[in-house]
Amino acid sequence: MSDLGRLVADRYRLVERVGRGGMGTVWRAEDELLGRPVAVKKLLVPPHLNDDEIETLYERTRREARSAARITHPHVIVVHDVVDDEGLPCIVMEYIPSVTLGDLVKREGALPPAEAARIGRGMAAALRAAHDAGVLHRDVKPGNVLLGNDGRLVLTDFGIAVQSGTPSLTRTGELVGSIQYLAPERLRSNIAEPGPASDLWSLGATLYQAVEGRPPFQRDTAIETAYAIVTEEYPPPHRAGELAPVIEGLLRKEPGERLVADEAERLLSGQEVSVTRAVPVEQPTRPHPAEVPAVPARKGRRGRRAALWSAAVTAVAASVAGGVLLWPWGGAGATDARPAGSSPASGPSSPPPSSPPPLPSGYVFQKPGHGVSLPVPKGWKLSHPPGGDIAYVHPLQRVGLRVNIVPFAGASDPVRHWRETEEDQTRRDNPGYERVRMDPTTFRGRPAGYWEFTFDGSAREFRAAEVAFSGSDGTQYVVYLCAPNAEWTKYRPVFDTALKGIRLRSEGPS
Repeated sequence: MSDLGRLVADRYRLVERVGRGGMGTVWRAEDELLGRPVAVKKLLVPPHLNDDEIETLYERTRREARSAARITHPHVIVVHDVVDDEGLPCIVMEYIPSVTLGDLVKREGALPPAEAARIGRGMAAALRAAHDAGVLHRDVKPGNVLLGNDGRLVLTDFGIAVQSGTPSLTRTGELVGSIQYLAPERLRSNIAEPGPASDLWSLGATLYQAVEGRPPFQRDTAIETAYAIVTEEYPPPHRAGELAPVIEGLLRKEPGERLVADEAERLLSGQEVSVTRAVPVEQPTRPHPAEVPAVPARKGRRGRRAALWSAAVTAVAASVAGGVLLWPWGGAGATDARPAGSSPASGPSSPPPSSPPPLPSGYVFQKPGHGVSLPVPKGWKLSHPPGGDIAYVHPLQRVGLRVNIVPFAGASDPVRHWRETEEDQTRRDNPGYERVRMDPTTFRGRPAGYWEFTFDGSAREFRAAEVAFSGSDGTQYVVYLCAPNAEWTKYRPVFDTALKGIRLRSEGPS
């Protein structure tokens, strides 16, 4: 509190500290030249940072001012000045007596849908104005929404915003933002370059918290939260009322399927919206209620969650400078050994052939995209379930083949992750779960993991098998098959054939 009463830049008298975060402290101050109250945001510099990191923080502060200054909108904070104070940059902004949305929900609980809609409408309008000005916010969350005592709503804290045409301040593999509100595409990619749709996801997560009192993917740790955002579905909101379709439209995992800002703004205003998508929304097929969906939605998302085994076992660190999420690319090496008695289904240890092997009768070689091609039984329908996976489903929809692709670099140990984390979740989500085998293996000379298990469906017992491995470029893959246990012998060759014939981007044209 030693700064209390200090004069900054010979003009701004610090009167009261009104906020503090990872990147700075916000003071209510008096502009002694113009005689008006202002807010002064002072940068905080953690003592362990090196000179390059300190300069990055300085540049983020300057960019915050420039980003906000480019946007003229009643729901965006107004920046008056950027000044130097004892060698540190400070931002001088309009002062708004207010409470943050995050503090309000923490103090009073979930908001009525009508009030959440009013707040969401203002946020959507602010984001539309920002995106029109070429600015991405990248840290939309309840803590950055100011609810003024006079009813005004303001989006603030553009400290990690990005302007079009400016170089990134993040290192490769570094994700900047608050983990609870990061869009799944920012967690799936080691490039971590967001687009406007990422801000809209964050708006959806913020609205969900406003009406439910908690974030949609709340977990105990950052890595579990990231894992859930990419691979799992959020619990349907129970208090959202007419806001539920808007939240659903904002929290779609694929960016191209999400509502854009003006659509969200009109919906939140109670107006009907005719939405045209550049990419059609493909709904996963649904089996008869008596059956367990083999691929599009097995309860618990077993197939999709396993695709993130590499990320889940690596360490995650949150930097003190603004909640920076770092994904280290290293990890414990998997055992490079074929389990005793392993079958070809565990994956061949030899390199892939220069050309795809001859196809068995009744199979076709499919190229579904993502740099992957593989043999699939004729008549099986291609599906793109939520999360970016590739799935082929039997016409009767009781059997499915699925491929997960996650561009995380580095190698890790899927078996260790399965045993420490994933198996407990699978047992919890799937009645009657029984492990058949879980062993380290190799796939084309690289460490891999093999897991086979059974579980009870609503009308029959099912069996599933998967192999998790990485390509030579570090991309992570999981090939997964689920079928009725009574027909496992009939459909297991689909899994073996797919593994034997799969072609990956890193192996050349597919």
